[in-house]
Amino acid sequence: MGKSLNHSDSTTRQQLLQAALKSFAERGYAATSVQEIVDAARVSKPALYYYFADKADLFQALVDEAHDGRYQVMKNAAARGVSVAEKLEEIVAAIFEFSLKNRELMRLAFATAFAASGEAPGQCRCREKGKRNFEFVRSLMEQGQKSGELDRGFNPDELTMGLYGQLNSYVMIRLLVPDCPLNRHTARQIVRLFLNGAAKPNDADRPGGALKKSPQKSRNGFSLNGHRNQAPRPARPQ
Repeated sequence: MGKSLNHSDSTTRQQLLQAALKSFAERGYAATSVQEIVDAARVSKPALYYYFADKADLFQALVDEAHDGRYQVMKNAAARGVSVAEKLEEIVAAIFEFSLKNRELMRLAFATAFAASGEAPGQCRCREKGKRNFEFVRSLMEQGQKSGELDRGFNPDELTMGLYGQLNSYVMIRLLVPDCPLNRHTARQIVRLFLNGAAKPNDADRPGGALKKSPQKSRNGFSLNGHRNQAPRPARPQ
């Protein structure tokens, strides 16, 4: 099919994606028609079918954009940190920023993940790409265990769920409660809570927590870099 478009390829495709995103986010996949999308994008149906096979393909492209965007953001953010603690803080802060800029895209991604079977065409791809993103964070947890920054008493999946769960919970809450803060301070507090726990620290531990380079003792039996504090062994009887 020949093209008969007044805009550049990238502009037209982006117009379609933006129009579809707004409609899907407001009315859901089933209630959104192709005609509504092309009308909102101010293009013709042939233009839509030039870039996308059908409405389902357009929906899946948005699901890809949500997960691929998060993945790239996490990779770039991790590269800015040196220690695992720094990498995790950068990741959480970057995901927060991405979510604030792409609120409807995140709503679509979460809705797809929790949709009933067959209700959203992007489910399989959503799970596949979501797993890839999870595995990226998991690899950082494994690095932290190898370097001694994280406790080996937990497996990498448990550690990843501990941080990833907090991160996603904040993003989802923000979609419901606009006042929920998604900023650098919240990101730092999430990572501190993840690494230090909620036990009351000694005065020597304040402030900075796990972001300090030197290990500090905590009240729960672990140092702030994830190692268990070893009590002195009693002398053997002579």
